Amino acid sequence: MAFAQLISSPPSSLSHNKPSINATAATGSFSSFFCPKFLPSAAAAGTVHRGRRRRRPNSLRCSASSFSEKHHTGSPSSDDVVELPLFPLPLVLFPGAILPLQIFEFRYRMMMHTLLQTDLRFGVIYTDSVSGTADVGCVGEIVKHERLVDDRFFLICKGQERFRVTSIVRTKPYLVAQVTWLEDRPSGDDGGDDLESLAGEVETYMKDVIRLSNRLSGKPEKEVQDLRRNLFPTPFSFFVGSTFEGAPREQQALLELEDTATRLKREKETLRNTLNYLTAATAVKDVFPSS
Repeated sequence: MAFAQLISSPPSSLSHNKPSINATAATGSFSSFFCPKFLPSAAAAGTVHRGRRRRRPNSLRCSASSFSEKHHTGSPSSDDVVELPLFPLPLVLFPGAILPLQIFEFRYRMMMHTLLQTDLRFGVIYTDSVSGTADVGCVGEIVKHERLVDDRFFLICKGQERFRVTSIVRTKPYLVAQVTWLEDRPSGDDGGDDLESLAGEVETYMKDVIRLSNRLSGKPEKEVQDLRRNLFPTPFSFFVGSTFEGAPREQQALLELEDTATRLKREKETLRNTLNYLTAATAVKDVFPSS
């Protein structure tokens, strides 16, 4: 699993100071499929620089099985206003997703010392040098940690509730904000069937994208197993969004949506565009194998 070196990213709507972010982070995906529409470029990658590879257990890979219903059951009320320490990063964390982090900057080591003595929860919020810092993020709950002799931390976090920043409490030594919880609006009377149908269509597109992606990369074309793993449509939509690696702004847009159907439709369109691209690329490869 590749780790990414995260460096300074100026916030916009959250604060007026410019905290540098010295941590390493990595996200996993359920497969090797890619979205050509969202292939990482110098602009998309922003401040992310690939560093030395570190071996991590396979259990850290983000899979549909990790997207349980926990964050949708007994969630805090959307009217609650709470204080939450924030960790700005040039990536997007979704509810249910797994995020490994290495913490070594002093301010965030201070944060971790506090969190490990309290509730183990902090806000992961997307930031980059172009769009600044977002107002909507996702709570990361520390599920496993290792403290090294030089006071660095290795963390395994799991995405929980989404939140919206309402005000900044303080900026030093690290950001602390007041937030309200963000939940998808309930569907109408017949929305359940529509959501199930949409989720099924999205899963079908994902399987086709994986199959063609494997074919183009020379991997064996074996049947793609169940991707949904009995997830309800809302957590499944978060799982799908978490696989759009290399497109953090698109992921942020998906995270901010408050309607499951709208999120699934947007993901379906992205996957359909990707499938069209892969279909054309496969046809070219069949005609010109050497290319």
